[in-house]
Amino acid sequence: MARTSLTPISVVGPYASDLASITWTAADPTNKNQFVLTGRELILIRNNDASTHNVTLSSVNDPYGRTGDITKSIPAGAYRAFWAGAVLGWIQSDGKFYLEADDANVEFAILKIPG
Repeated sequence: MARTSLTPISVVGPYASDLASITWTAADPTNKNQFVLTGRELILIRNNDASTHNVTLSSVNDPYGRTGDITKSIPAGAYRAFWAGAVLGWIQSDGKFYLEADDANVEFAILKIPG
C-alpha cells in the first residue's frame, strides 16, 4: 500500500502579522506516513491518547553507508519535535521523508520554515 502523505504547512515570514495555523493529521499506522523533504521542515508530534505510543523516523544510508532510524516513545499527552534540516540520511529515493506511529491517536504537523 502507498504511504499516506502529509502536507507541510508553510510558516509565515518574519514580518507577518498573523501566525500560521497548525493543522494536525492523525498517523496512519497501517500505511505509514510521508512528506516531501526539502530540508526546511520541522516535524511536530503529539500523542492524544491516555497511553504511551511509539514513533519511528526512517533513515536511509548516508554517503558513508550509515543508517540511524529514530524510534521514540511518546508518553500520553506529550509532544515531540524533530528538525529535518539535513536531508542526507533521511531523504528516500522518492524525495520523501518516511515516518510512522503505532496508533492513530498520534498526530503529526509538518511545518515548512521559509528559507
